[in-house]
Amino acid sequence: MNESKRYYDIDWLRVLGMLTIFLFHNARFFDEMSWHAKNFELSFGMSVFVGILSQFIMPLFFVLSAFASYYALKKRTGTIFLGERVQRLLVPLMVGIFSHIIFQVYIENLTLGQFTGSFWAFIPHYFDGWYAFGGNFAWMGLHLWYLLILFIFSVLALPLFQAFNRATSFTVHLADIGAKSWGVYLLIIPLFLMELFVSYFPDSIGIRAFGGWSPLTYLLFFIGGYLLATDGRYRTVIQKVRGISLALSLVTVFLGYILVVELGVAESRPEFLVVRVANAWAWLLTFLGFASHYLNHNNAFLRYANEAVLPFYILHQTVIVALGYLIRDWQLAVFPKYLFLAATSFVIIMVLYEWGVKRIRVLRYLSGMKG
Repeated sequence: MNESKRYYDIDWLRVLGMLTIFLFHNARFFDEMSWHAKNFELSFGMSVFVGILSQFIMPLFFVLSAFASYYALKKRTGTIFLGERVQRLLVPLMVGIFSHIIFQVYIENLTLGQFTGSFWAFIPHYFDGWYAFGGNFAWMGLHLWYLLILFIFSVLALPLFQAFNRATSFTVHLADIGAKSWGVYLLIIPLFLMELFVSYFPDSIGIRAFGGWSPLTYLLFFIGGYLLATDGRYRTVIQKVRGISLALSLVTVFLGYILVVELGVAESRPEFLVVRVANAWAWLLTFLGFASHYLNHNNAFLRYANEAVLPFYILHQTVIVALGYLIRDWQLAVFPKYLFLAATSFVIIMVLYEWGVKRIRVLRYLSGMKG
């Protein structure tokens, strides 16, 4: 891949992916699974919507992050790369853990009836035990877990990525295979094997509390995404087979629905796992293929949105949870309330960003933005 050329479709996918995560987390307020705050009326339709999006949305972000890592490592040493990862990932993670994430944990305690006092009275209790292990301290930052895992992956995969960048015979041979129309679908095989493996350890490495997938499976998506960035032939073939990828995405969504909802197949069963990974990878190839064909252009909106993505991500769930809790008892149908929650929380987030984070240097730094 031409290292001097910037592919703006990757930036567009990053922005559109963030919008999808935003809509996903608004829907979590209404689905039938547990979350930090819940509407008085829950919705099966929202559960299906959340279930479909969870198959691909976080894998997409790990693939896009792999592309960003590739471009960074073409111009930086490993030491500089990791230093930037600290500023972009760990700084906003730590700031979030000790600031607005506390408010989400407080609302969750109110929702579950585990606390009845004021926010200020709750703050000392935030440090009572570890979140997800019976306590309150959100060591992974709740929705900011992605920043933590991405940093860990960046450290672990750095030697491998540097080896890929040297264009060894191994990576060249992989690209020779991937340049074929069927070659880009081969990652489904190791993804399936990994999902099959982690399904035997549901309480440890197979835990899917982080966006619906095991961390080890995310690592495969991350490495696979980096490989796709190393040779322009991948981009060509992904764009060529985008229609096939879309068809496979839709077919596997239907099959997954039939298996889980209609037939009651356990999500740890091999027949579901193979459909699941095929669905996720097909969606990723679909997005990459159509974006490279239609969205490889820049404009003022993209420049603005691309800079806003990270602080928007950092802020969005806290705003959604807080506003959702305030309107949870409104006697309003699910869909109109969903539209209200999404529209209002979007405006609040953008006001916080535009008139706060964007304009104040220290807040830019604490939000992982460039100076």
